[in-house]
Amino acid sequence: MKICALTMVYKDHWALAQWFRHYSRLLGPENLYVVSHGADPCIQEICPGASVLTIPRDRLQGFDHWRGRMLNGFQQGLLEIYDWVIRTDADELICLDPARWGSLADMLAQQQAPALFALGFNLFDFSDAEADAAEAPKAPVFARTRAAVFTGHYSKAWAVRRPIGLRRHGIQLRPARLAQFPFAMPRGVYLAHLKYADVAALSAMTEVRHEVANTKGPGAPGKAWQQAAKEAVDKLAEAEALPHLPWQEAEETAWSSLQSPVRDEASSVLRCKSLRFQFRTTLPNWFGL
Repeated sequence: MKICALTMVYKDHWALAQWFRHYSRLLGPENLYVVSHGADPCIQEICPGASVLTIPRDRLQGFDHWRGRMLNGFQQGLLEIYDWVIRTDADELICLDPARWGSLADMLAQQQAPALFALGFNLFDFSDAEADAAEAPKAPVFARTRAAVFTGHYSKAWAVRRPIGLRRHGIQLRPARLAQFPFAMPRGVYLAHLKYADVAALSAMTEVRHEVANTKGPGAPGKAWQQAAKEAVDKLAEAEALPHLPWQEAEETAWSSLQSPVRDEASSVLRCKSLRFQFRTTLPNWFGL
């Protein structure tokens, strides 16, 4: 079975280092594809052996729409070569419970659905001090923190084996297929969202998001990016204040709550409910192994 991973990035070097370490171990660097939004020589240094494609950074208007269409096109092209294409943001890692799955290839080989979802969580760094910027990229993120909050919003579609587009964290379908298309979220498959997992990296990317959000023109990112610093502080404080549940109870509650997906007829998208779970948990020690 041939599997590859595809992502797109702009400046998020800490997250990209985590992405490359994770997927190169699972798939080999030769099966990784990075779209660089603007020229950045650091990307090839961070991702040795991966294929890096640079696209111009001269238009941000309507970014989400054209970015999605472009990546769907790249994804479809890769399916001419690969059996499965994994597509996540650079700050998203797919992790498997070793008690359920021997490997990524083993898990994918057992799936009947043409596209897969994963149970998602935000990983949080509650430390007060920022890590040394030079040391942070060298350490695996799960060695730094295991504080997690499950989220329906980041329980995303992440892998396809047919030419199916991804949109709004879900699957873009023809209207005639929406009602009967299978929703598949294999148990023991998780999407770790790293945006809040390192204080130093979060601070650096908050400045980038604020810069991008203040770009003039229609289709630019909205209020959340314009107030990125406040949003980051609020998210961290909110998560730390949540009651703690043991992993097994928290995982069962979140997974069970998301097994009835949204079939959005207006956009013809199959996606998870955007549930906000009001508890946090601690990841088992096998994460990152």
